[in-house]
Amino acid sequence: MKRTRLDGLYLLVLGSLVFLLLGGALENAGTSSLADFRALYYPARCLIQHCDPYNQSEVMRFYRAEGASRFLNSVSNLQIATQNVYPPTAFLLSVPMALLPWGPAHILWMALTAGSFIFASFLIWNLSERYAPTPTGALLCFLLANSELVLICGNVAGIVVSLCVVAVWCFLRDRFVWAGILCLAISLAVKPHDVGLVWLFFLLAGGLHRKRALQTLVLTVAISLPALVWIWQVSPHWIQELHFNLQAFSAHGGINDPGPASTGGHGLDMLISLQSVFSFFWDDPRIYNPATLLVCVPLLLVWAFVTVRAQPSPKKFWLGLAVIAALSMLPIYHRQIDAMLLILTVPACVMLWAEGRFAGRLAMLINGLGFVAIGALPWAILLGFINHLHLPATGLSRQIANAVQVLPIPLILLSMSVFYLSLYVHYCPVPRSAGVNPER
Repeated sequence: MKRTRLDGLYLLVLGSLVFLLLGGALENAGTSSLADFRALYYPARCLIQHCDPYNQSEVMRFYRAEGASRFLNSVSNLQIATQNVYPPTAFLLSVPMALLPWGPAHILWMALTAGSFIFASFLIWNLSERYAPTPTGALLCFLLANSELVLICGNVAGIVVSLCVVAVWCFLRDRFVWAGILCLAISLAVKPHDVGLVWLFFLLAGGLHRKRALQTLVLTVAISLPALVWIWQVSPHWIQELHFNLQAFSAHGGINDPGPASTGGHGLDMLISLQSVFSFFWDDPRIYNPATLLVCVPLLLVWAFVTVRAQPSPKKFWLGLAVIAALSMLPIYHRQIDAMLLILTVPACVMLWAEGRFAGRLAMLINGLGFVAIGALPWAILLGFINHLHLPATGLSRQIANAVQVLPIPLILLSMSVFYLSLYVHYCPVPRSAGVNPER
């Protein structure tokens, strides 16, 4: 084995160890750890007992009955824990956990989250190391070492993104294809706003990829129907209740409000959609929502047009995925944890780096900035420093501090999207011939 390949593997293993040890230690030390998993677990416990998982009072009853009400120690924690905002298809993952008591359930969930993300990182390594093994290992090491939030919060994004990566590997290698279809179907059912555009990429790419996308869609519908039927039997008004819960979260000053008044949009696991940038200047959804669409829709249309026309090749495939991994985060609600999807930009970055041109150096710089921007540790250090300054509630210094928190991630994601899209357009001038696997 070449020394550079060994170096890359050592870095990947190092990042995995930091991810496991630091993430586990911080989760253990937290007073309200695994908040996102609780928001899945207790509504699922409620559903198993034929209670309404979208009714706040019924979910709260399960917290009290099982002695877990101590975790409802703030208004925001209470809302996150008891007002279910996940679609019924999320019960595909949460109900099996809810069959177990909290102790083994949360340990199993953390093990699945950590194991799946580390496994996904090794799959990306397998797809990328032939281009530049050491830079691949370095990027994945940094991403893993700064992804502790997914273990601390227990957010389902860790599993969803990992399943999406498994599907990409299966489709590209043309191995274990049905396992890949199942993985993408589950991730699409649980968090469609995270991986929906990745699925769309396969659909638009045509040929064998389109077949895989359509098979995934059929399977997604098939595995979603039982959950939907079950929910309709237990909670006939779940659509209205889910809509109410979503509105409560996104109301002005709410947890998911992208504006400056948000009670949960900034700080660690912050909101990263482009609405956060526009709302910083104009805190009005009638302005920041259309402005976001005005920026994102043209980029999506160009990406879709090139994807349909592109002649299959590894370069075009990875560039297309890199564009959509970054761009997916911008048009609608996403948080810092969801940006783990940027792991799909690693192959494109190291492929360009291996060419030894200016574009490769720029790709490494942009990816490095992106991974720093979405990392938990850099933000923990920065936010701790800002809090230590004891800035006044108003004034120029407070506005600068808020800008430092709100603007970097969305703007860096936008820069990544535009950068990879420009290369995608540049490398796709020839009409595509259908049915060719770019890895063959």
